[in-house]
Amino acid sequence: MDKLLAIKTLLEVADAGGFSKAAQRLGVATSSVTRSMDSLEASLGSALLTRTPRKVSLTDAGIAYAEQVAKVLDDLAEADESVFDSGASPVGVLRISAPSAYSRLCLAPHLAAFLSSHPRVLLDVVVADHFVDLSLERIDVAIRIGHIDRDPSLIVKKLADNPRYVVASHAYLELSGRPSSPQDLAGHECLRFAYGGGYRMHQIWTFQREGEQQRVDVRGHLLSNSLDILLETVLAGRGVALLPAWQVAAEIRAGRLMRLFDQFEASPHPGDALVYAAYLPNRRQSSKVRALVQFLQARLQTSSEG
Repeated sequence: MDKLLAIKTLLEVADAGGFSKAAQRLGVATSSVTRSMDSLEASLGSALLTRTPRKVSLTDAGIAYAEQVAKVLDDLAEADESVFDSGASPVGVLRISAPSAYSRLCLAPHLAAFLSSHPRVLLDVVVADHFVDLSLERIDVAIRIGHIDRDPSLIVKKLADNPRYVVASHAYLELSGRPSSPQDLAGHECLRFAYGGGYRMHQIWTFQREGEQQRVDVRGHLLSNSLDILLETVLAGRGVALLPAWQVAAEIRAGRLMRLFDQFEASPHPGDALVYAAYLPNRRQSSKVRALVQFLQARLQTSSEG
């Protein structure tokens, strides 16, 4: 018995729900599939499949076994692909993750060009605002926004700067008055991003100019981990927000938002936050990872600046 072929056949039978349909998919005779499953069960000394006239399904033992062998096959496929991918030409599946707002506004417009330049790459894009575990979720490259030193176990490459703008709508400023200095924000309705999750009554926004720093304790009635929610709320005239330039530059150009304190560098915390790519050390030799990072470095700086 070819054990590897039998395992692949088992997974096909489980997915198809029957021997004949699995046989059609595999391009073999139904009797061949039946014999393969009988031999596999005999070698393991356990029933893996429940057979009824209408359907074939996995037993409890079959479910547990299928889950384990599926992981083995995935690892084997990944090992095979890593050999192909170490060559000069990028090839194979490239699984990347990116935050939702950034992927929509800055990443998505460039993916078609990347695929055109690398026709042997199959992109699998995971949109996720949580901190993705690259190993657990089999991510080749994570596009992240923040401080590079938060990923000490990964290889990180800067893709773009991430300037932030303090913005408000004309309607809000007419109603509440325009703050003349960053310190005036303490008396305004400030819409805040939930960095790190969890509820915070207040947040510190940092302003820097010519080497001098101001820290302002801001408060407001809206806290969210969604940049899109904050943008829609500030556009509706409900407060002042500190948002990435790549998200609000078009709104400023269109006159829907006004940038405040443009002589300052503004940040929700001290230190520079960047847009960067992170990947596991075992992806260091991957030609497709290298191609993507180089492509994004060339493309995303303009997008991040708006």
